[in-house]
Amino acid sequence: MQLLEFLNLGGGEIFLLLLIGAPFLLTIYCVVDLIRADFKESNSKLLFLILVLIAPLIGSIVYLFLKRNYIKPQPFNY
Repeated sequence: MQLLEFLNLGGGEIFLLLLIGAPFLLTIYCVVDLIRADFKESNSKLLFLILVLIAPLIGSIVYLFLKRNYIKPQPFNY
């Protein structure tokens, strides 16, 4: 069954694109979030950035789980 017939992609190719594309997009999201975030210490930002760039998938997941402990709390804007 051709899912994207105009690109000549079948189910296997789409699965491989998702398998490769999802970690890549997660890494890009984490790098952008790291750049925009306001950390308590600048060293934490650098260490997380190195972690995400050296080990993209694992580093991104670790960053997403631990970032709330290292980012300055944001005041609520009503």
